[in-house]
Amino acid sequence: MKLLLDEMYAGLKEYFEILGWDVITVQEVGLRGAKDRAVVEYAVNNNLLLVTEDQKPAELAHLKGAKYVLISNAMIAKIADEKIREKYPNLKQ
Repeated sequence: MKLLLDEMYAGLKEYFEILGWDVITVQEVGLRGAKDRAVVEYAVNNNLLLVTEDQKPAELAHLKGAKYVLISNAMIAKIADEKIREKYPNLKQ
């Protein structure tokens, strides 16, 4: 399955490609600054999995039955916290 990276994640394209994913960005398909609904419709019509940090396109994708991943700030903070604690176990908060 091909990934569609929402605008805020365009900079991650190369990383996903190195991990083996086929990736395009919202910018590459001419949807820079587009409404959330247009992005979701594009993902649905092209059988793409949308990667976003915004709640609204994730909710719209859910309603449309589209594949999506919502990367929230809480998720990023949790991952960072785990990595900090793993790398520096003796650090005090």
